[in-house]
Amino acid sequence: MSSSLLGGITAYIESQGGGEGLFPTQIENVNIIRSYQQRMPMRQIYRPSLCVVAQGAKEILFGEETLRYGAMECLVVSMEMPASGRVVEASEQTPYIGVTIDLDVNMLREVWEQLETPPVSPATPGPSVFVGMVDEPLAECVLRLIRMSQTPKAIPILYSSVMREICYWLLTGPHGAELCSLAVPESNFMRIAKAIYFLRANFAQTLRVEQMAEVARMSPSSFHQHFKQLTSVTPLQFQKQLRLLESRRLMVADAASVEEAAYKVGYESASQFSREYSRMFGVAPKQDALNHQRMYSQYASRKARTA
Repeated sequence: MSSSLLGGITAYIESQGGGEGLFPTQIENVNIIRSYQQRMPMRQIYRPSLCVVAQGAKEILFGEETLRYGAMECLVVSMEMPASGRVVEASEQTPYIGVTIDLDVNMLREVWEQLETPPVSPATPGPSVFVGMVDEPLAECVLRLIRMSQTPKAIPILYSSVMREICYWLLTGPHGAELCSLAVPESNFMRIAKAIYFLRANFAQTLRVEQMAEVARMSPSSFHQHFKQLTSVTPLQFQKQLRLLESRRLMVADAASVEEAAYKVGYESASQFSREYSRMFGVAPKQDALNHQRMYSQYASRKARTA
């Protein structure tokens, strides 16, 4: 199945003009990446998603833990969290090729509720990310999504059934217990997830831990403990990273100046913004924005084509 999946993804890339970079599909939450070289770490907020590697290898660093996943392995992220990902195995002869699929939390919950023996989340859940094997049923689902994207009329009819199947295989697999926390209503996991949604919507404002704890319906001390346990950072560190990542997007995609980006994401001092930006990304804001504009200019506007 590994050769079929790799062949199907490669055929799709070539149908889009070939080359490397990000290849969007007609399915909004399914994207393909091909890289001919190793890449520097890229800091970002990972959403609940399934990241499948067909060839090559990647690493993800969250907190102090590093996970590596290679061909026919997948990374599953069950909660929004800041992390650094990078391609660590790639060449022109054997490029890195991967597929990312956003997970639908509501669909995951529906499937979990229909299982005869649903997995039970661990009493003390750890970080909301894990690496697993891509078995044949899961690989077939991914391949069907890639092929489906070439027939847009089929997507509204077939997409949901394939995604439900993906949820089923993930929940009934060896890591189902780690993923099912996302499906259990009113769990500490879901309470923290609600607070994260609130944080994302209000990251430019001055927020207190007490406010976020109230949204999560937890005591401030319990909220702080569970938040760091699941995301590897404190709530305020999470907010800072949201601000800095959004500022990078504003400078790269909207050509905002350093000062404009700083004030739009909630900083009152451009100098403080520059210091914190440089500390997080390892380079000054203006230079970092220029680097990213050059890096992605060749495929930033790439649109999915149909056969």
